[in-house]
Amino acid sequence: MQQQSARRTATLDDSHTETTEILMPDDTNNLGRALGGSVLHWMDICGAISARRFSRRQVVTASMDHVDFLAPIDLGDVVVTEAYVFETGETSMEAKVNVYAERPSDEERRETASSFFTFVALDDEENAAAVPDLRCPTDEQEEKREQALAERARRREALAKKER
Repeated sequence: MQQQSARRTATLDDSHTETTEILMPDDTNNLGRALGGSVLHWMDICGAISARRFSRRQVVTASMDHVDFLAPIDLGDVVVTEAYVFETGETSMEAKVNVYAERPSDEERRETASSFFTFVALDDEENAAAVPDLRCPTDEQEEKREQALAERARRREALAKKER
C-alpha cells in the first residue's frame, strides 16, 4: 500500500509582504497624483511576492478582482503596498492587497486602494503545481483571514447587485 505524503503547510504570516515606493514624477498624471496603472503594477508585484513566499514556487497572476481606488496618492508620498495569502485551492492562492499613502512629515497614513488577486503556482515545467495548505496558528492571523473572506464576499455581492 502506497502512503501519500502530507501536503506542506504555510501560515498567513509566511506570505505577508510589504513594499514601499516614493511616488516620483514618472508615475504621476498631470495632476501630480499616482497613475492607476502604476498602482495596479505595484499591487500585482507585491501580491506575486506574497504568493511566491507562501508557495515557494514561481507564480502567475490568474485574476484580479474589482479594484477600489479610495483616495489619491500625491507626488512625494510614500506608497506602501501590503499583501498576504488568505485562502488556497489545489494550485491557486487568493491574496488580499492593500495600498496606503504615507506622508511621514505629517504623521499621516491613509488607505488608497485595495483588491483581491488570484495566483497560480508553477512547477519547473511551468504547469500548475500544488500549493501548501494555509494555517493560521494565531488569533491575529485567523482574524485577518476572516476579515479578508468577509470583505471579498461583501464586494462580490455588491458587484452582483450592480450587474442586475
